Amino acid sequence: MIYAGNSVIGDKQITAGGSQTAAIIEPYAERKTIKCVVWDLDNTVWNGVFLEDKRVFLRENVVEIIETLDRRGILQSIASKNDHDSAFEMLREFGLHEYFLYPQINWNSKAASIKSIADALNIGINAIAFIDDQPSERAEVNFSWPEVLCIDSTDLDQLLARPQMNPRFITEDSSKRRLMYRSDIERQRVEGEFAGPKQEFLATLQMVLRISSAKQEDLQRAEELTVRTNQLNSTGCTYSYEELDQFRRADSHTLLIVNLEDKFGDYGKIGLALIERGHPVWTIRMLLMSCRVMSKGVGTIVLGHIMRMAREENAVLQADFISNDRNRSMYVTYKFAGFKEINRNGDHIVLENDLTKIAAFPDYVTMHIENGI
Repeated sequence: MIYAGNSVIGDKQITAGGSQTAAIIEPYAERKTIKCVVWDLDNTVWNGVFLEDKRVFLRENVVEIIETLDRRGILQSIASKNDHDSAFEMLREFGLHEYFLYPQINWNSKAASIKSIADALNIGINAIAFIDDQPSERAEVNFSWPEVLCIDSTDLDQLLARPQMNPRFITEDSSKRRLMYRSDIERQRVEGEFAGPKQEFLATLQMVLRISSAKQEDLQRAEELTVRTNQLNSTGCTYSYEELDQFRRADSHTLLIVNLEDKFGDYGKIGLALIERGHPVWTIRMLLMSCRVMSKGVGTIVLGHIMRMAREENAVLQADFISNDRNRSMYVTYKFAGFKEINRNGDHIVLENDLTKIAAFPDYVTMHIENGI
């Protein structure tokens, strides 16, 4: 049986009548969010052509720009046609090598290098900006990846003022983002050397997962999560700080925030769930997880906790899912947790769990759940 009624989530409206459920979801803000700036080296990071000149010198203000982007939580990498070892050693001499994740210093096309960086960071190609002094290189990248924001290195002085480079909030998590990715690189290295099954490797991480009701001090990061998370966002919706605060205060909703850490360090706040607690139906209006925890089973664990909450209240548990070209993994997460599709209208799917089978929390995670949720 489908329980349905009208519900307004900020400016995202879910409407339903009888046995038909339809969704009208309008994004809170259409904005291009740059998650990674990819730099060329010659005549971009430094003046001169490294393989031709005896000595190259850093561009004026480039260190300040790189450090500012880093503080804003914008990742950085390199796509440069150069000899890797010698060019990287020059970056080390300049004290800049630690700022660049998965640098592609080789003789491949810049378009191929940018795709490799996006794949390594697990971000969309449309979240990348590319800075290069050569019009032909920028044109080649734009031909292959028109979603990439290409910037002439002569415009470097205006880079920090661009709206795409200015997130609304700079949170504790965003300011540590590069270091968190560095920890991920080390995790991946250790996992690649581990010979046993996946579950055994996860047990070695000593993971601690915290689920709590969002507090006001969590809301800047919560907004950032909705704006930045595309692959593992069950509805693709974004919510403003003000909307999230409204839900946090409302008796009719629960806003959960999820934190994860392990022996390599703190992942930060990596998950968010918005639950509308109707009578008799609870509806998960949004569930999202950072792509950095995609392989850790966190989504299934959080769903299990929500299922327990609903069963204790004798509620019917449903979930909205808005299908798009990037969030298929979240649909699989719902299905793996035992949710079944009960209605579909276009891209809007309503899922339901009968709450008869709720898996135990996995042994490889230590759970900390705030009292009262």
